[in-house]
Amino acid sequence: MQHDEGAEDGRPLLRNRTAEIVVALLLLGGCAVVIYDSVRLGFNWTEGEGPAPGYFPFYVAVILGVSSLVNLLSALRGQGAGEIFVSARPFSRVLAVLIPSLVYVALVQYVGIYVASAIFIAAFMVVKAETQTTTAMINAALSPASARMVSTPIALDEAMPCRPSTL
Repeated sequence: MQHDEGAEDGRPLLRNRTAEIVVALLLLGGCAVVIYDSVRLGFNWTEGEGPAPGYFPFYVAVILGVSSLVNLLSALRGQGAGEIFVSARPFSRVLAVLIPSLVYVALVQYVGIYVASAIFIAAFMVVKAETQTTTAMINAALSPASARMVSTPIALDEAMPCRPSTL
């Protein structure tokens, strides 16, 4: 996006240059950890045995690190400095999907994937699609996840765990 294209989307929250610098630094940090551990494990090729445990991670991290360094230098020189990465309105739309998805992932641990999926579907229908609550509940109950929760133990003639067991 250019300077004026994102005006209807609200104020800019993040510019491309800032995003490029942050991502490049994060990737460089991750690459440094992988390279350090690959050196600790050994990244050489042993005749008759093949690659040491750190061989492939080392070279992947080197390639990714060099690429990140090129991106970092490009961003520091100011290329794409004025372009908007994300504005307020599009970012709020992303959060409207991301936050419920994170809650769904957290719920799976406690109530299982079937119940969490039914809750997720019903909540999205009520909040985002503005469906009536009763219609959303019926649709969630008839969803493929709910059908699998009922049909799998019957088809396999065996009780299936619906949520992670506590050890």
